[in-house]
Amino acid sequence: MSDPLGLIRSATSGGSSPLAGGARLAPGAPSFKDVLLQNIDEVNKLQQDATRAVEDLQAGRRNDVEGVMLATAKADTAFKALQAVRNRVMEAYDEIKQIRV
Repeated sequence: MSDPLGLIRSATSGGSSPLAGGARLAPGAPSFKDVLLQNIDEVNKLQQDATRAVEDLQAGRRNDVEGVMLATAKADTAFKALQAVRNRVMEAYDEIKQIRV
C-alpha cells in the first residue's frame, strides 16, 4: 500500500501519531491500518471456510446443511460489515477532498 504523505504509521515506527485535537494514540495501541488488515484477513478466512464447507457438502464429505448455511451466513455478514466500513471511509475521503485549502 502506498503512503505518500506518511499518514499511515506501522506499529514499528515508534512514537505515537498525532490525532485531531492534539490527542495521541496510547502506547502499544494498534493503528487503524493494522486493525483493518487484521479484519480483512479474518473476512478472507471466513470466506474460505464457507467455500470449503460448500465444496465438502457437494462432494458428500459433509452432510450437515445447517453448518454449511451457518458458515456462509457468517462469511456474508462479515463481508457486509467490512464493505460498510469501506463505504464510510470512502465517504470521509470524499468529504476531505472537498475541503478548500
